Amino acid sequence: MDKQYRVENMRCASCADQLERKIRQLPYVEEATLSVTRKRLVVRYLEQYPENHLRILQRLARDVEEGVVLSHGMTGPLQSKQTAGLVRIGAAFVLLLSGLIIPGYGPVPLLIFVLAYLLAGGDIVWKAVKNLSKGKVFDENFLMTVATLGAFGIREYPEAVAVMLFYKVGEWFQDRAVDHSRQSIEALMDIRPESALWIRNGEDSAVSVHPTEVPVGGRILVRPGDRIPLDGVVLRGTAFLDTMALTGEAVPRRFRVGEEVLSGSIVVDRVLEIEVIRPFGESAVSRILELVENASASKAPTEQFITRFSRVYTPIVVGLALLIMVFPPLFGGPVETWIYNGLVFLVISCPCALVISVPLGFFGGLGRTSRLGVLVKGGNALEALGTADTLVFDKTGTLTRGVFRVSHVRSYGNLSSEEVLHLAAELESGSNHPIARSILEAAGLDPSVAKAPEDMEERPGRGLVGRKDGARYLVGNSRLLEEEGLSVPPVESIGTVVYVARDNEVLGAILIEDEIREEALESIQELRDLGIRHMVMLTGDSLEVAAAVAGKLALETFHAELLPEDKVRLLEDLIREGHRTLFIGDGINDAPVLALADVGIAMGDIGSDVAIEAADVVIMTDDLSALPRAVSTARRTRRIVTANIVMALGIKALVMVLGVQGFATLWMAVFADVGVALLAVANALRILRD
Repeated sequence: MDKQYRVENMRCASCADQLERKIRQLPYVEEATLSVTRKRLVVRYLEQYPENHLRILQRLARDVEEGVVLSHGMTGPLQSKQTAGLVRIGAAFVLLLSGLIIPGYGPVPLLIFVLAYLLAGGDIVWKAVKNLSKGKVFDENFLMTVATLGAFGIREYPEAVAVMLFYKVGEWFQDRAVDHSRQSIEALMDIRPESALWIRNGEDSAVSVHPTEVPVGGRILVRPGDRIPLDGVVLRGTAFLDTMALTGEAVPRRFRVGEEVLSGSIVVDRVLEIEVIRPFGESAVSRILELVENASASKAPTEQFITRFSRVYTPIVVGLALLIMVFPPLFGGPVETWIYNGLVFLVISCPCALVISVPLGFFGGLGRTSRLGVLVKGGNALEALGTADTLVFDKTGTLTRGVFRVSHVRSYGNLSSEEVLHLAAELESGSNHPIARSILEAAGLDPSVAKAPEDMEERPGRGLVGRKDGARYLVGNSRLLEEEGLSVPPVESIGTVVYVARDNEVLGAILIEDEIREEALESIQELRDLGIRHMVMLTGDSLEVAAAVAGKLALETFHAELLPEDKVRLLEDLIREGHRTLFIGDGINDAPVLALADVGIAMGDIGSDVAIEAADVVIMTDDLSALPRAVSTARRTRRIVTANIVMALGIKALVMVLGVQGFATLWMAVFADVGVALLAVANALRILRD
């Protein structure tokens, strides 16, 4: 069971990892994920957990960092102390200027500097003392306190106050930037309606209620400009719907009576009356938001590396600072100078710029892809999407529309073409395969009234075998006939051929054609331009059909007449050869391959349960052009995250070198900490821009 908590006042980004580990050690907790940028804690409990779980978590949080507050859920306004903090900063700045005006180091200037210091950083000193009593040494509060008090100790009063003041100003801007980025990202998916106009039985007017109160089968009204609150079918009215928040499509589509509409869509021009077909918790918008909410719980390898790195980096730099303070004076170096240089190292040792900006970068990438109509299940999938070099396509429903139409029926026996088609429809009436549906549609047969065959057996990748009226029937491709020892009549066609046989006699053949997506060729070229050079098409269709489709789409490598296990085997071969693979399929018949690939991508609308469950990435519309946009966003995210890491470590290393040589000041050290964090956050926000 998952529970969400709001986390407020957690300033130390590296403390999130410590709190996660403490919570995971609880015997009734299976998993815990804390995002500082989102101020959100998700805990997965086992079946039995204590009623006072929030109190236990609150105690652990305060052990990690003083002042952290946990609360149930994620609703309500965030607590903000930014205004009060700004007032304290202003007052401390005025006192600092006053102290600088008075010459000398007498008691009056010292008192002014001490007051300014306490006003600017008193809370930091208090947190450092409390955390130190709990055995916490390597947090930013302790490091800043030691560094600035050390500056006081060597009579650098103005610099001690100014450094603490600059640090607090940087903290303030950093809080503002992180909050702004979080709100900007979450606003991309702010599509959940809060009310529904429910037409209750026996009433003519509609009453406004929360969408959870409307039952399946209930009727709702949606006015122009409103979001559809629940999935349903149009009962009355015709209107254009803006589905951009769900599918990324910028152009509104017209929906008519009898068509299914999804929650989160905006009615553009006319009133619609809709019959609800799913409860609120299972609606499209709820499932999308749940997926986006859970996505941040899966950390990318880069995030995991930075978390591990920060645990080692800070103690090492603190150790170097102590060595710098102690060893040079033992060999005659000036004590105050080397203590000052060591204090510079202490300030640099906080890894906040990395710990904040890296997950924020991936979080921004996830929000951006959601805006494009592509759901990516976590930072690990986003990073893999951006590093892949091989793309494997399923044909039907991916490169082609998967909308099959019967183009011709041939008879080889005593039955007419119409009788062959009708017989095939009866045999296929229990199947939900797209080819079966096309045969039923061409025959005009309602599967609910069809005379179903007896003991029908489906043979994956081949067809159906069953008994009807005492005879044994086959309906499937040429491979099925060959397995049964029947000769395959030659048929000239670049489409799919379905044979119908009774006992040992082939009765006829049905020719079915599929349409190549118009955006497929352009999307493949865009993917090549992005650096994905190796592309492979896999299909269970005939060699002739596969060759025709591959030729039109300029795909050099393809494999035809494959069973599901053949697709798995071919993908395993690519992985063994060292390829980083993407597999894109319809998310229903290709679940094993979707799971095997480094990134499984499901095509199709968001109503497919199998697609959402099996894939790492879900393209919410049947537009294949969303894939290169998603890959481009993933690669851009990776570039920005890498730039943040290089920038943060590079500037810190530069200031460290200057500090050892005596050229760096505490001002520079604070910039290498808070200033770089601000730059990294600003850089991460670039992901949201076009």
